[in-house]
Amino acid sequence: MSKLTQLLCLAELDQTQLKALLELALNIKQNPQDYQQALKGRSIALLFEKPSLRTRVSFDVGIYKLGGHSVYLDLQNGAMGVRESVEDFGSNLACWTDAIVARVYSQKTLVQLALSSKKPVINALSDLYHPCQALADLLTLKEQYGDLNKVHLAFVGDGNNVCHSLMLGAAIMGMDLTVVTPQGFGPDAHVLLKAQELAQHSGAKLTLSQHLSSAAGADAIYTDTWVSMGNKADPAQVQRIFAPYQINTAAMQRLAVKHFMHCLPAHRGQEVTSEVLDSEFSLALQQAENRMHAQNAVLVSLFS
Repeated sequence: MSKLTQLLCLAELDQTQLKALLELALNIKQNPQDYQQALKGRSIALLFEKPSLRTRVSFDVGIYKLGGHSVYLDLQNGAMGVRESVEDFGSNLACWTDAIVARVYSQKTLVQLALSSKKPVINALSDLYHPCQALADLLTLKEQYGDLNKVHLAFVGDGNNVCHSLMLGAAIMGMDLTVVTPQGFGPDAHVLLKAQELAQHSGAKLTLSQHLSSAAGADAIYTDTWVSMGNKADPAQVQRIFAPYQINTAAMQRLAVKHFMHCLPAHRGQEVTSEVLDSEFSLALQQAENRMHAQNAVLVSLFS
């Protein structure tokens, strides 16, 4: 198994690596005392172009729990590519820090940071992918169901960065994934082709549909905000197109789904009702907690 050197996209991992990351995350969660010095003497840059609650706090606290030190940088320090080039940002950060966690608008920025810094770069969200979220989601499903290749997950909503990373993760792990999106809001064609290629090797089943009924019988149903952060779509038009895809109690009962998942933040009353989000079958807070453990597994793997 090749050593983990960065995490820009889940497609960089094979099934052995992904399984090992999830097992490590579970071990870190269950035995935190064993990892208190894992990042001793390490400094990690947290570079955020986009606002965040879960990503920032889970990385900051997680790094501290591993004995490391984090340095937070946001746009108040000057926008990358405006005040200073992305390449200069990366090369300078490499002088002082051991890795860069970046939450950015463009996947291209992550690639530029990795090339210029020659230090490990972790994608904390881009326009194309959200691998740390998908790792937390897979960890949550593993805790609930054990073998991931026996899990049927349904994603409902916009074919966005979260959807893309779930597709890749499910394809690598041999899962059954149904993606339900309105017409014109499906996943990126290149990501879909990559997921289909990975699914051929793992035996995963990937189904695309425009009908919510296709999610029937799934172990868990997953949704996200209808408009991704920074999207300039007309809210009224989005509301009209996506309204039939709302996850509410009636939909959960009709589809006979066991669990509900959401990456948060949620727009209550839009993609999901409060009744479902706050219910006993909602895994949203377990997913949020698992962000820290999954990300810590990535950090420990980078420096092990």
